[in-house]
Amino acid sequence: MLEGSLGTKPFYADWIAVGATLVLLYGPTFYGLATTLWRSDEGAHGPIILALVLWLGWRHKQAFAASSEEPRPFIGLAVLGLGLLAQVVGRWHDIGVLEVGSLIPVAAGVLLAMRGAVALRALWFPLLFAVFLVPLPAVFVDALTGPLKQEVSAIAERILYAAHYPVGRSGVILTVGQYQMLVADACSGLNSMFSLAALGLLYLHLVGRAGWLHNALIVASTLPIAFAANVVRVLILVLITYHFGDEAGQGFLHSAAGLVLVLAALGLLLSLDALLARFVMRPRLVSR
Repeated sequence: MLEGSLGTKPFYADWIAVGATLVLLYGPTFYGLATTLWRSDEGAHGPIILALVLWLGWRHKQAFAASSEEPRPFIGLAVLGLGLLAQVVGRWHDIGVLEVGSLIPVAAGVLLAMRGAVALRALWFPLLFAVFLVPLPAVFVDALTGPLKQEVSAIAERILYAAHYPVGRSGVILTVGQYQMLVADACSGLNSMFSLAALGLLYLHLVGRAGWLHNALIVASTLPIAFAANVVRVLILVLITYHFGDEAGQGFLHSAAGLVLVLAALGLLLSLDALLARFVMRPRLVSR
């Protein structure tokens, strides 16, 4: 059994108390998310991200346990204090970015104060990945959703027109034959960009690509891939509605189109990764 610095106290004893404290501190926060934002299309990825953060922390437990114990109490308590201040302000004023985001400096401060910088480095990725738990600010969402919906609608219209469908557009409303379809906020692609960025980062971490250029290209590609996949989703819904009627477009096939979006985005991401692994990371021949 791993033991603490006193030799008699189990290594995990203090961390059980820390975990219980964090549950008490952030339990109401995540309960609030589970009963509001996470029940909507915009925040449906939240529980999955939380489960992945916990799994990543558990996955790195050996590296954490093996790290040398060199506490940094002063800087750790300073970071912890800033995190707690953000948490209090966020909860008091209902600012989700501060309330949820404070979990990162709080956890980092605890690690620094109790184990030091080596332990923080051992758990750097779970802490970084926790960024995807933070709800996007409403101002940010409103500023990007409108232009994205306009662009998705315009591209879908051009593709359908090129395929000789009777299509017209007024803002974010597409008219195809006798049907009018509104490109809603969920179809803007913003949430899928956020989710795919999380999946892309997790994939790179698990695969462990060594080249910085390879990793940078994959991360940068997540946004255009998510946008392209969302255009595909809108096209599928329009074609289903046009050929099979409004009931089909708004029923089970509407949800199925969302699954197609995820599969298409992941397929493009994995294909790009395979191409980059073959051509960018390919070892060069050295002339003698």
